[in-house]
Amino acid sequence: MNPLRILHLSDDRPGHYHLAEGVVAAIERLRPVDMQTVIIRRRRIVPGRTLRALTTAEWCTPGQLLKLGYGLDPAALKPADLVISSGGETLPANIAAKRLLRSENIFIGSRRGVAVENFSLIVSSYARHEGQQRHLVTLKPSSLDPDTLGQVGENPRYGPDNPPRIAGLLVGGDSGLFKYADEEWTAVFAFARAVSRTWGTRWLVSTSRRTSPQIAQAAFDLAKDKDTVADFIDYKLAGPGTLSKIFAKADVILCSEDSSTMISESVWARLPVVGVSPETHAFKEEEAEYRQLMLGNNWCRFLSIAELNVEAFGEALTQIKPLQENPLQTLAGKLKVQLPSLFAG
Repeated sequence: MNPLRILHLSDDRPGHYHLAEGVVAAIERLRPVDMQTVIIRRRRIVPGRTLRALTTAEWCTPGQLLKLGYGLDPAALKPADLVISSGGETLPANIAAKRLLRSENIFIGSRRGVAVENFSLIVSSYARHEGQQRHLVTLKPSSLDPDTLGQVGENPRYGPDNPPRIAGLLVGGDSGLFKYADEEWTAVFAFARAVSRTWGTRWLVSTSRRTSPQIAQAAFDLAKDKDTVADFIDYKLAGPGTLSKIFAKADVILCSEDSSTMISESVWARLPVVGVSPETHAFKEEEAEYRQLMLGNNWCRFLSIAELNVEAFGEALTQIKPLQENPLQTLAGKLKVQLPSLFAG
């Protein structure tokens, strides 16, 4: 089969382009891919809502929209069979490129009032879109292939009667709606020591780009206790892309809830995940809905730091049913059903 020519329009935000890369990775399980990635940025003088309106304006051609809204020369776009993007800033460009290249298109996210007929497929992680025309509801896509992690067979149910041998501790930090008090991180690290004393579990600890220097130092100090910590990864030294090293060794994951990406990727890796949150936190509406999707499928559980203890952690683990199938393969199958023309011989 000839490679599928894909135009990936990226806003250069990892939380968005990684989703598109996940969908492309699923497509690659079914046919070869030749992808062109073009970084785009909306011109600030043109509001996003204006660009969305222009996608259906008869007087505005696709090429004009790309030039007006993004300063993008349409001639720079190679022929493509599929246009793909994620993030609201890319939505008008996605539709314009689809029309310009006469291709199919996939948008990952919410269509923000734009008519569904402008899309070949919308990939969503929100339960309210289930069953809607041209929508595919799934766990947030990732290019990670769980089969490469070396964990085979069905995941056992962990808990007090079957404690994990190795647990991952993914440390985040303050974000727009999340604020951690220093004593809350102290409580998390004290909890990790308590689990090690009670169950004999050892931890793989990783900080993230959000982790403050003070909390990173506290995590490093925890790692000095070799009875508690088997390995420590400092994000500022190691950089992105280290989570797979933890996923390959951990039986379960404890993750701070400020990072939806870390929680989602842990679920994608077919691991039991428990998220913990500080007293001061809130979720945007769509993010709260995504948490409910994961919770409703029993892929994870959530606890406040205030209620985090060995007993509560053990009970949460007993309620989790990790994915058994490879989500990348599952997504590939759903894409083939939704867009069969992309995979015709």
